Amino acid sequence: MSWQVEVDGDTCIGSGMCSAIAEEHFQLVDGVSRPLRTDIDPDDDVVDAAESCPVEAILVRDAQSGRTLAPEP
Repeated sequence: MSWQVEVDGDTCIGSGMCSAIAEEHFQLVDGVSRPLRTDIDPDDDVVDAAESCPVEAILVRDAQSGRTLAPEP
């Protein structure tokens, strides 16, 4: 199983919550979060980061099914 991680750069406000929670997966570049890799092994920290994003700019999906894992609808 693998996951896909996306950050909507137009929505991101650069709060830094994601990089604080999952620093091995996100970094801030010019005030906007960027995933270090878009295809990752499952990691609960990434789900926590997506759920903690104040503007829900992070999307985590199952790479095979496309099912959204976070944020919860």
